[in-house]
Parts: sequence; structure tokens; C-alpha cells
Amino acid sequence: MSPSDSLLNVLKIIDVGAEQIAIVLDEDGRLLGIVTDGDIRRALISGYSMDSPLDGFYTKKFKSVGVSYSREAALSLMAANRIEHLPIVDDEGRLHGLHLLSELVVIDEKPNWAVIMAGGRGSRLGALTDTIPKPMIKVAGRPILERIVLQLVGAGIRKIYLAVNYLSHLIEDHFGDGSDFGCQIEYLRETEPLGSGGALSLLPMEPKDPVIVMNGDLVTEFSLRGLLRTHERRNASITVGVRKYTHGVPFGCISEDGDLVTELREKPVLEELINTGIYAISPELIQRVPNEFYPITRLIEGALKKEEKVACFHIDEWIDVGQPHQLAQARGEE
Repeated sequence: MSPSDSLLNVLKIIDVGAEQIAIVLDEDGRLLGIVTDGDIRRALISGYSMDSPLDGFYTKKFKSVGVSYSREAALSLMAANRIEHLPIVDDEGRLHGLHLLSELVVIDEKPNWAVIMAGGRGSRLGALTDTIPKPMIKVAGRPILERIVLQLVGAGIRKIYLAVNYLSHLIEDHFGDGSDFGCQIEYLRETEPLGSGGALSLLPMEPKDPVIVMNGDLVTEFSLRGLLRTHERRNASITVGVRKYTHGVPFGCISEDGDLVTELREKPVLEELINTGIYAISPELIQRVPNEFYPITRLIEGALKKEEKVACFHIDEWIDVGQPHQLAQARGEE
């Protein structure tokens, strides 16, 4: 629709579209706003006629996403804001499509809990974390921790524990009981730092299903369903999210045998699988975590020593915002 269209024409378009919404564009296809049948009803109740132009009755403050925004991320945003329509626009504001809640994958609420480790200060980020905990640093206008919570909620998680310590009141003030984010949030309050795994000992009761555990400083997109499916399929005690990491050596490398050169490799690229700080952990392993400083890697090492199954799940989109250059990368500044 255009702003000059009559309210009657808008109602006809909404009726044909059957989604209770019409999109308002300018002559160049740029998105100006959205209008619902409720907006039209309110205009008519106020005394305007069916011949009145639409201009002035459509909503100019709305949420939209870019073309590259994933369906999963869009679903998380819609669930958090309780909206059923989310326009897709390009860099110039032109309409490219519309996410409809009715057409996205139906969210199956999962019985699994999630625990997000959000107690660290992030001293490597320097002055940035003097007055704000690292998980609350904003990327693309939203705190990192909020992005994680929304992603989990969008994937069907309804019970989330936040492990907090440094400047914990800022996190608790922001999230409250979780009702504004479509979930129930409780806090595991560390009186002293417990490392990447020790806070699991603070869970108030024993979980019945695998627990999703994540670091609170990750900018990532991954399939929670895929992670849990891998964990179940492998009958694993713990499943570790992994990512390929490549490092280019900027020098020629030499292999030797005694004092003889056997191979010359010019600026080789090394590739390894790295731990992303995302896990699915079975309930019986959670019970092994002591109430002390305890790196979660120690839990993995213990499972390997007991010859229990440790699976891995590949994650492609992932940035650990631990250092200034990583934060800049997450913000698209380098």
C-alpha cells in the first residue's frame, strides 16, 4: 500500500492477504510502516470514513531485519517481542520480504534447561568492563547475553539459569525473572569465581534432561535441535560444540631429520577443531561438578578417562568476544 490509499482499499488488501497486515511503501519500494486491521478499526471508531487516506494511521515505529538475518534469529526476535510479522529490508530500506510467525518452524517447548556462564569480568577488554560485565556489552545494539537468551528461547528453551558474580545486579536488573523474554530465569550467584563449570554445582535440583551450557560472551548462531540430536544419537555423556580454526603461519616452515632439511613448507595454513564453549551435558555428569573453582574442561577430561562418550557438534557462526579485536569483529568494525 501507499500512504495515499484509502482505508477501504487497505481493508481489502488485508482481507486478500489473510495475515491481518498490510505493508506501506514509498514510490521506490522503501518500507514506511505497517498497518493492521486493528489500526483501521481504531481510525473508523475515531470518526474517519472509509474514503480517508491511510496516511496518519499506519505504524511508523516497527521492527525489521536485514536480508541476511537467519530464520532462527528472526524467530527469536519475534518471540521476545510477541510479534507475528517481521519485515525484511535491504541496506537502503527496500522491502524484500516478510517473516510470518505462522510460516516459521513451530517452536516445540523443550524440557531441557540452559545454564549461561555470565559471572566473569572480562579483564582482557580493559576499561570496557570497569562498569559493565562482559556479557552485557552490546553488539549490534543488543547485549551479548540478551542475544543468547533470545536464541535459546526461540529454540524452545523455557528455563534458563544465569551464573552471575561480577556486577551481577546489572544483569539481574536487565533480565528480572525472564518474563519479558519469554522464559523463566533464575540466578546461580557465585560468592567467588567458580570457573567455566563450577556454577553447575549451584543448580537447586538435579536435572532430568541434558542441560545446555554456554559461555555468556559468545556471538553465535547454531542449531540447538542439532546439538541435542547429536547428543542423543551418540548416547553421549557430554557433547562439545566445535569449530574449525585456521591459522596461517607467515613464514616458510622447515622439517628436519638431524641437521638435514627434509621438507620446506611455504607459509602453511594450520587447521584445528576448537572448543566453542557450548555444551550439552547429561544429568549424571552435572552431579560430578564440585562446589569449587572448576573448569568445565576438567569434566570433559574426566569423562574421557572413564571412556565415556564425548561427542562433538560443528558450529559455523561463532565469535568469542574475549579480546578487543574479537569485539570489533563481532561489531563488524574489522
